[in-house]
Amino acid sequence: MAKLNFGGVEENVVTREEFPLSKAQQVLKNETVAVIGYGVQGPGQALNQKDNGINVIVGQRKDSKTWDKAIRDGFVPGETLFEIEEALQKGTIICYLLSDAAQIALWPTVKKHLTAGKALYFSHGFGITFNEQTGIIPPKDVDVFLVAPKGSGTSLRRMFLQGRGLNSSYAIYQDATGKAFDRVIALGIAVGSGYLFETDFKREVYSDLTGERGTLMGAIQGIFAAQYEVLRAKGHTPSEAFNETVEELTQSLMPLVAENGMDWMYANCSTTAQRGALDWWKKFRDVTKPVFNELYESVAAGKESQRSIDSNSRPDYREKLEVELKELRESELWQAGKTVRSLRPENQNASAKENTSSTKEVFRKQALKTESIG
Repeated sequence: MAKLNFGGVEENVVTREEFPLSKAQQVLKNETVAVIGYGVQGPGQALNQKDNGINVIVGQRKDSKTWDKAIRDGFVPGETLFEIEEALQKGTIICYLLSDAAQIALWPTVKKHLTAGKALYFSHGFGITFNEQTGIIPPKDVDVFLVAPKGSGTSLRRMFLQGRGLNSSYAIYQDATGKAFDRVIALGIAVGSGYLFETDFKREVYSDLTGERGTLMGAIQGIFAAQYEVLRAKGHTPSEAFNETVEELTQSLMPLVAENGMDWMYANCSTTAQRGALDWWKKFRDVTKPVFNELYESVAAGKESQRSIDSNSRPDYREKLEVELKELRESELWQAGKTVRSLRPENQNASAKENTSSTKEVFRKQALKTESIG
């Protein structure tokens, strides 16, 4: 395990160089990895393991949309695709990738199949950390660990196909067999992690819930909406407001940050932009930091987990979710965004390309006519 310096703090990190895929394949050669759930993380993790030569099966409800998706993705009913309980029985490592609410509902069935020596794998610390709320308490004779890719299952799969890797955290909650470390790191490499950094279940879920509600999703939408609404109120058009609020950030500036960091992005912007950003970033930090403190305390107190469980367990959850998503989708901000995205060169549809070709043909004929006149 390597020790790397992160801003002056040394942390344990596992890289592909020290734990290559060949080693992961060796560790997992006698395992059957049962991926339970084929929704958000399931497809990316299952397909990456499959492509990496791991013996992976999928457990999913038959005759569901996700069952059909697994078939389209190449999993074969009766061979690598099974009803959930049969997959649980066959698996030696259970990748528990259902939603948090679904994990609670299925737990009695899962626990029944966690016989001695098996492993229970999570990609989130929620169920274990908040076990007083979830009831998820594993038997003492199984390994319990997590690999948490820092992104969606879609991103995990896309980056894998591009030959890249998505960074992941890993944690061991229970080492019953003495093999938990090798098992969890092998799985982390097999699902397509770029590198793995050490954490524990509590820190993973506290940081994850804070991030989702903060800069990853909640805060960024709030900031987008605030700036867009101010620009619109001051007379700017929807296209201008959206381009200055979202499009330039996502298409131009964030790739620069991802490439070399915020300071490098600042150095590669205009001097006017540099001056403004340097003058204003601390003001935004100071005004939002109390909100982030409030958010973190809400996570640590179990309020956010309980709200998620209560809300996501209701039978009308998806209907209410759709109402909230519709509000976002139909807002002027994201309707303007839809139009802006459609105008990106890579998103021009076939008819637009055809129109372009027709226009080129007109210019070609005009040029020929001009030549013949000359």
